[in-house]
Amino acid sequence: MEVMQYILNILEWVIFIYFGFAALYILIFAIAGIFPHRQILSSNPRFRKMAVLIPGYKEDAVIIEVAREALKQNYPSNEFDVVIIADSFRSETLKELAKLPIRLIEVSFDVSTKSKALNKAMEELGDNYEIAVVLDADNIMAVDFLTRINQAFENGFMVVQGHRVAKNTNTSFAVLDAISEELNNHIFRKGHRVLGFSSALIGSGMAFNYSFFKRTMANVKAVGGFDKELELKLLKDRNKIEYLHDALVLDEKVQKPEVFANQRKRWLSAQFIYFVRYFYPGLYHLFFKGNIDFFDKVYQMVSPPRVLLMGFVTILTASYALIAWGFPGNSILAFTFSHWLPVWFVVLLAFLFSIPKQFYTFQTLVALIALPKAFLLMVASLFKLKGANKKFIHTQHGAVTSNHK
Repeated sequence: MEVMQYILNILEWVIFIYFGFAALYILIFAIAGIFPHRQILSSNPRFRKMAVLIPGYKEDAVIIEVAREALKQNYPSNEFDVVIIADSFRSETLKELAKLPIRLIEVSFDVSTKSKALNKAMEELGDNYEIAVVLDADNIMAVDFLTRINQAFENGFMVVQGHRVAKNTNTSFAVLDAISEELNNHIFRKGHRVLGFSSALIGSGMAFNYSFFKRTMANVKAVGGFDKELELKLLKDRNKIEYLHDALVLDEKVQKPEVFANQRKRWLSAQFIYFVRYFYPGLYHLFFKGNIDFFDKVYQMVSPPRVLLMGFVTILTASYALIAWGFPGNSILAFTFSHWLPVWFVVLLAFLFSIPKQFYTFQTLVALIALPKAFLLMVASLFKLKGANKKFIHTQHGAVTSNHK
C-alpha cells in the first residue's frame, strides 16, 4: 500500500510540475506581450527584390483571388514577383493564373509537401532575389506588408514573422481557431520579442534572406511541420527571428470540427517528433553554449497547447475539489484543491492578457460552447499521432469573405 501511494505521489508531482510550469511560462510572456515591440523606422530604406512564394495543393477555390490580391502591394511593382507554386491544380485554374502578371511554377510529387514545393520553386527561380516571403494559398497580405518586411531587413534581421490574423470568424470553430492564433501571437511572438527571445514561426506570413532561406530549406525534408524544423535549425545557429505585429496577413480559419482535428493532429505530431529529435541537442546548447533561445524553442515542443492546458488544468482542479468535498480527511494524495486552484487562475490570467479586446463579444461567448468539443478532439488526436508526420495531411481551404477591418 505504501509503495502504491509513493508511486501515486510521484505521478502527482510530475503532473503538477508539468502543468504548473507551463502555466507560469505562458503568464510571464503574456504579461510581456502587453508592452509594445516596435521596429526602428528608416526614413529612406533600400527596396529589396522579393519573391512572394505561394505554394498550393489543389487550392483552386482560393488561389486566383489570392494571386490578384498579392499584386496590390504599395511596394514598387518592379521589386517583387508573386510566385504561385501549383501542385495538382485544375487546367482551367492554371489558364486563369497564366493571365495574371505573376510567375507560375507547376510542380508534381509522389508525396506532396510544402518544403518540396518551395525547394523546387527556388531551384527554377534562380538567385535574383534578396528576400523570400512565404504565404499559404489562402493568405492575403495587407497592402503595406512587403513595405514593413523590407523595413525589418533594413534593421539587419535575416528572418521575420508577420502577424497572421483571421480572415473569417463565420463558425464557432473559426472563432476558436482565431483566438488560438492570437494567443500564440501574443505569447510566443510579441511577448517573446519584448523579452529579447526570438519569435516563433507559424508556417506562413514569414520572410527570409533569400539565399539564406534557399540554403537552409535544401536541408529541410519535413513532410509536416516544416516551419518547426526550420526554426529549430535557425535558433540552433543563433539566428534571431523578428516579429512584426503591424505587418498583417489574413489567414482562413478552420470552420469544421473534422478539419480542426486533422490540423491539430498534424501540429501535435510535429511537436512530438521535433522534441524527441532536439531534446538532447537543446540541453547541450543550453549548458555548453548558453543558447537559451534554442532551448526555449525545444521546450515549446513539449509544452501543452493552450486548449489542452486549460482543459486539463480545469479537470484536475475540479477533480481535486470533488475529492476535498467527498473525502475531507484524505491523506493519500500529495496535492489538494488549494494547490491546483492558483494554477487554474494563472492559466486564466494568461488567456485574459493575451486575447485581443475585439474577441470579447457575444459571438465568442457562443463559440465557447464548442470549446469542450475542441478539447476532446485534441485529446483524441494525442492517440492518433503515429505515422501522422510521415504523410501529407492537407487542410482544404474554401472561398470565404474576409471580416477583417
